[in-house]
Amino acid sequence: MIPRTIFSSDHELFRDSVRKFLEQHAVPFHGQWEKEGHIDRALWNKAGEAGMLCSHIPEEYGGIGADFLYSTVVIEEVGRLGLTGIGFSLHSDIVAPYILHYGSQELKQKYLPKMVSGEMVTAIAMTEPGAGSDLQGVKTTAVLDGDEYVINGSKTFITNGFLADLVIVVAKTDPAAGAKGTSLFLVEANTPGFSKGKRLEKVGMKAQDTSELFFQDVRVPRENLLGQAGMGFAYLMQELPQERLTVGIGALASAEAALQWTLEYTRERKAFGKAVADFQNTRFKLAEMATEIQIGKVFVDRCLELHLQGKLDVPTAAMLKYWGTDLQCKVLDECVQLHGGYGFMWEYPVARAWADARVQRIYAGTNEIMKEIIARSL
Repeated sequence: MIPRTIFSSDHELFRDSVRKFLEQHAVPFHGQWEKEGHIDRALWNKAGEAGMLCSHIPEEYGGIGADFLYSTVVIEEVGRLGLTGIGFSLHSDIVAPYILHYGSQELKQKYLPKMVSGEMVTAIAMTEPGAGSDLQGVKTTAVLDGDEYVINGSKTFITNGFLADLVIVVAKTDPAAGAKGTSLFLVEANTPGFSKGKRLEKVGMKAQDTSELFFQDVRVPRENLLGQAGMGFAYLMQELPQERLTVGIGALASAEAALQWTLEYTRERKAFGKAVADFQNTRFKLAEMATEIQIGKVFVDRCLELHLQGKLDVPTAAMLKYWGTDLQCKVLDECVQLHGGYGFMWEYPVARAWADARVQRIYAGTNEIMKEIIARSL
């Protein structure tokens, strides 16, 4: 196997601490959280104390100013253990950068330290019942009234939505201007008129609190606008490569874990008097998956190198997101097959990972949209 050279000894020490934290505080409880539809709120505070949230945030806002590889370690360890209920990466690597890059000094001082500590859980509300990958189709509006914006609309499929204390809301400040009429707002969960709908019951990722959100004459101070009015779509496009990178990282970590489970299972399981791993078909399938995962990891690490240099472009991130999640779903399907009937039993991690993987090809922009982005760049 090709050794990974991108991580330093400090990153690997951090990986050990993240792994121990998750094995102690999350793995034993994840099955119960799947039944409840959300993780334990206290896990956020514990993760904050352990330095696992928003590690890239500068010290002046409570973070440690670490590079993105610290976030990568958290994503990989969460993926490796199949802890799909944990929405740390969305909070740390998707929401926090919007506030850091586009928020005023006051907003950064007010919210980032609480995000680092886990005192505040965050979400980003883009998707609507009638607008998914096409963000230009957003119908939620924000109308300036004196010193406040009045927000009306609804969102759906919002990760961390049920537990969220603070939400970035994508809304139209100028509905006639198309993409140029989109703006981003910070809305606290206790704001009058803001309500959370039921937790959505999903095929997989059952421990992840995915909710509907409703905004009825929600008033937020003018200062809660992120950056400039009308620039929301540009900001979203600017931040999407990192979001898609995180999805690709998690996809490869999940696929690698499934391969490991399947190696162990097929070596122990007997059929027709010999181990399932001794059949040529099994060996060839395992060899194919190991090779494709290795190729994927090399691509992930190259994308990480580019991202650390500020050079990861939109089409390359789209390639990783689409190819990585397609590979993840293919690998999980093969691994379920090699587990036989047990692969379809919920108590086996491969079954849960298989169910959890399918949505990866849909969220963060569908893989069809990824191909469109890539094609336009050719």
